[in-house]
Amino acid sequence: MPAVTVLIPTLLRPYLDGRSEIGVDLPARGDLSSVLDTLCEGRPLLEQRIRAETGALRRYVNIFVDGEDVRRLGGLDTEVLPGATVMIIQSVAGG
Repeated sequence: MPAVTVLIPTLLRPYLDGRSEIGVDLPARGDLSSVLDTLCEGRPLLEQRIRAETGALRRYVNIFVDGEDVRRLGGLDTEVLPGATVMIIQSVAGG
């Protein structure tokens, strides 16, 4: 299976043994939801940081596929092609 590269923000690296990027085998379906399913498999705390209980992306999580914001594309149904780069950006807010 071809892999995609997922770039991991600093706040999520503890859930992936400190890695800043990880190669993920591209599932047969080839959409962002499937890539996230594979990335989060066996990592429920990572899953909770990226997706809400409904399965939707959390409001403060932005994901880009090859530089394009998935919220302006197909959301979780955005097609992810072999060799793509998926970048997760987690907003930081505070007061």
